[in-house]
Amino acid sequence: MGRRARDRRRQQQQQQRQERGGGGGDQAVRTGPGEVKQGREHRGRRADGGGVFLQGWAGGYPEIVKENELFERYYQELGIVPAGEWDAFMAALREPLPATLRITGYRSHAKEILHCLKETYFRELQDLEVDGQKVEMPQSLSWYPEELAWHTNLSRKILRKSPQLEKLHQFLVSETECGNISRQEAVSMIPPLLLDVSPHHKILDMCAAPGSKTAQLIEMLHADMNVPFPSGFVIANDVDNKRCYLLVHQAKRLNSPCIMVVNHDASSIPNLQIDVDGRKEILFYDRILCDVPCSGDGTMRKNIDVWKKWTTQNSLQLHGLQLRIATRGVEQLAEGGRMVYSTCSLNPIENEAVIASLLEKSQGALELADVSSELPGLKRMPGITKWKVMLKDGQWFEEWKDVPSNRQTQIRPTMFPVKDEEKLKTMNLERCLRILPHHQNTGGFFVAVLIKKSPMPWNKRQPKVHQKLPQRTGNTEVTAANSGNDCIFEEPTLAENEESKKMQELQNLDTEQSKKEGVCGPPPSKKMKLFGFKEDPFVFLPEDDPLFHPIQKFYALDPSFPKMNLLTRTQEGKKRQLYMVSKEIRNVLLNNSEKMKVINTGIKVWSRNSDGEQFGCAFRLAQEGIYTLYPFIHARIINVCIEDVKILLTQENPFLSKFSSETQKKVKDMAMGSIVLKYDPDPEKPDDLQCPIVLCGWQGKTSLRAFVPKNERLHYLRMMGVEVFKAKRKEEELENKTEEEVQHRLVQTEERMDVEDKEHDSITKMEAEIGEESSQSPVESSAMEIENKTENLDQSSKNANTHVSQESKDTDASNVKD
Repeated sequence: MGRRARDRRRQQQQQQRQERGGGGGDQAVRTGPGEVKQGREHRGRRADGGGVFLQGWAGGYPEIVKENELFERYYQELGIVPAGEWDAFMAALREPLPATLRITGYRSHAKEILHCLKETYFRELQDLEVDGQKVEMPQSLSWYPEELAWHTNLSRKILRKSPQLEKLHQFLVSETECGNISRQEAVSMIPPLLLDVSPHHKILDMCAAPGSKTAQLIEMLHADMNVPFPSGFVIANDVDNKRCYLLVHQAKRLNSPCIMVVNHDASSIPNLQIDVDGRKEILFYDRILCDVPCSGDGTMRKNIDVWKKWTTQNSLQLHGLQLRIATRGVEQLAEGGRMVYSTCSLNPIENEAVIASLLEKSQGALELADVSSELPGLKRMPGITKWKVMLKDGQWFEEWKDVPSNRQTQIRPTMFPVKDEEKLKTMNLERCLRILPHHQNTGGFFVAVLIKKSPMPWNKRQPKVHQKLPQRTGNTEVTAANSGNDCIFEEPTLAENEESKKMQELQNLDTEQSKKEGVCGPPPSKKMKLFGFKEDPFVFLPEDDPLFHPIQKFYALDPSFPKMNLLTRTQEGKKRQLYMVSKEIRNVLLNNSEKMKVINTGIKVWSRNSDGEQFGCAFRLAQEGIYTLYPFIHARIINVCIEDVKILLTQENPFLSKFSSETQKKVKDMAMGSIVLKYDPDPEKPDDLQCPIVLCGWQGKTSLRAFVPKNERLHYLRMMGVEVFKAKRKEEELENKTEEEVQHRLVQTEERMDVEDKEHDSITKMEAEIGEESSQSPVESSAMEIENKTENLDQSSKNANTHVSQESKDTDASNVKD
C-alpha cells in the first residue's frame, strides 16, 4: 500500500471514529455459527453485512469466555478427575495461575536470598490490600526441597502495576537478571527433580527452550560450589533457532562452563561421538529430559487462548511427533539411565498412549520407575489404563478396528490402550503422574519416569566407532555416524573398509585445507545447514599460543589450570574475548563440529583491555567467569571486609583512602591492573553477610574499583542489608524532571567546559613529568588518567573532575561490554 493510500485510509478511520462519537474498546466479530474473531484482526469492516462497526485501539480486547463444551465432554467421559471433584477442577482452571518463583540452588548465596526474601520483602506483604483484594502471604511449595520455591496469589499484572508492590517487583526483576531467582511455573519444576541428577551425569535436554528446566539441571550439576568443573554436562537442544537464543539467555545467567546449546530436530538429533582413551565412541546420556511439544491444555490458567482453540485434533496431530521424540530419546539413553517424559497436557493420547506404545515396542528394555516416594507433599493422580479416542466432531472410538479407513490418517493404532491385560499389567502405567490444577493450585501436568534396562531391540548391539583418533589434539576430524532412528550397525566388509578409508582421506584433505587446528565451526555440508543465524566458529587455543603465557604469569595460575579448554569465537585478527568450557564439553565439540549446529557454549573468563598490555597483561578478568577461575588464581587477590565491599559497590571509582587500612596495605605494593576482590564471612559476626563474594576489579594508582554488572551490584547490596529501592526512586525522579531543568543543567555543563579544558592541560603536563621520572613505569590507559590527575587538584576544580571522571568511566565501561 502506498503512502497516499495509507493517508486516505487513516482519514477515513478518523472520520468514522468522529461519527461514532470517539473511542471505546474492541468488540468481537461473529463471523459465523460458533466462530468469534477479535476486532483488531478485522478493523474497519462490518460484521454480517451490517452490525456494529469496530471501535478504536484504546479499549483493548474483550475478555475471553472461559468455556469449552467439547473440552468438558471429553474429560468427563475419560474420568481423569476423581468423582465429586469436577466442579472444583473447572473452577480452578478459570482462576488465574499464582505467581511462582524458585531461588536457584546453584550458588551458595541461595540461603542468603531466602533469608532476605522472607525477612524483608514477604514481611511487608502482611495485611496488605491491592485493588480491594487481600494479599495472601507467599507460601513455600511443600514438595520442593529446602524451601527454595514459593508461590503467591499475586498475578504478574498486579505485580507490575501496583505501586505498593513496586519494591518487590524490582527485587524479582533484578534478581532474575542475575540468575538468583527464576520465575517458573510450579509444575514445570517437577521433571528435573525426578531426573535425580548428580554432578557427573551427562544430560540431554531434548526440547529445552525457553530454558527454565535447563537452568535447574545446571544448578544440580553445580551442587558443590567448590568444584569449578564438574565431570557432567548439559546439552540443551531446541528445533526453533530463535528460541535457542532465548535458551542461551537463560543458561548464561548461571555462568556454567558445562552447558552447550544446539539447534536440531529432537526426533532426529544425531548420535554424537566422544574420545575415550584415543578411540571414538558413541555418546550415551545418563539422564534425558524429554519435555515434548504438546497441546497445552494444562496451561489454560495462564494461556487463556486455549479455551477457544482447544479441540481433540491438536492431540491427534501431535501424538506421532511426541512418540518419535521419545523413541529417539531412549535410543540415546545409556543402560541404567533415566529419562523423564513430560507434557503440560492432561490428554492420555499425548501421555499414557505415548508411554504405552514406547514400552510395548521396547520389549522389556524399558520400565516405568516407581517415584511415589519421591517429592513427598506433591499431590498426584496415577496414570490411567483405559481411554478412548475422540474426533473434533465428537465421534468416539474405543479400538483401532472401529476406525473407518478414511479416518486412519488422523487416528493411529498407537493412540489406543493395550488390550492384552497381562501386558497392560506389566507396563505399570499407574506409575505415571498426572497433576490436576485444583489439588495444589497449579497448572495441569503429566510426568513419566523411564529406566533403560538394556539396549532397544532394534539396537541390540551398541554402536561403536572403532577408529583410532589422530595424534593431533586440536584436529576436528569427524567420522559420520548414523543419525537416524535406525541404529543397527553391520560389520563392514573388506571392500567397504577400503572404500571408507579412501573417502576418509579425501574428507581429511578438505578438512585440513578449510580449517585450522582446534577450530569447531558450523557444518559445511549443505545438507547440514539449518535456517537461522550463522554462528562464529569455536576456536580452541593451541598449547603453544603466545597469548596465554602473559596471562598465566600475571595471575600466577595454578599448573593444574586446564588451558586447553580456553576458546575464542574468531579465527583471524585480535582475540577480544576468551571463553572457558569443561574438558567434557571440549571433547564433544572437537569430535562433532561437522554434524552438530552449536549455538552457544562456554563462559567468558577474560576480556581484552584496550591498553592492558601496558599493565603487564592484555586481558582483564570477567565477572561472568570469576567463580570458575578463582580456584586457579594465586596472585592479585585482595581480601576485603564488608565495609570495603559496600564502598566498591556503591561508588564508581573510590579513592584508596576510603578503604580500610588493611586493604590499603595490600594494595600498596601491587602493580596496577585487573585484580580479584574476595570477601570471606566472619562466623563471629552473624549479622553480617554469611556467604563468600568474589568480584572482579581494577587497581589504579590512587583508586580501586569493581567491574560488576548493575543488577549483580544491587543483589550483593541487598544481601548486605543496604536499601537500594530508594536510589531507584531517585533515578526515576531525575528522569521526570521538566525540560527547563534539563536545559538549565546543560547550560551549567557548558560553563564548566572551559574549566575542564584548563584541567586537561594540567593533567597532560603531569603525565609528561611522570614519564620523565621513570621510563620503566607503565603508562596509564585513558581509563586510568583520572586517578593521576586528582592528586594535586584543589577543591575548587572538583566539579570539573567529576565530569571528566564520567567520560573516563564511560570509556572504561565500553571495554567491559562484550
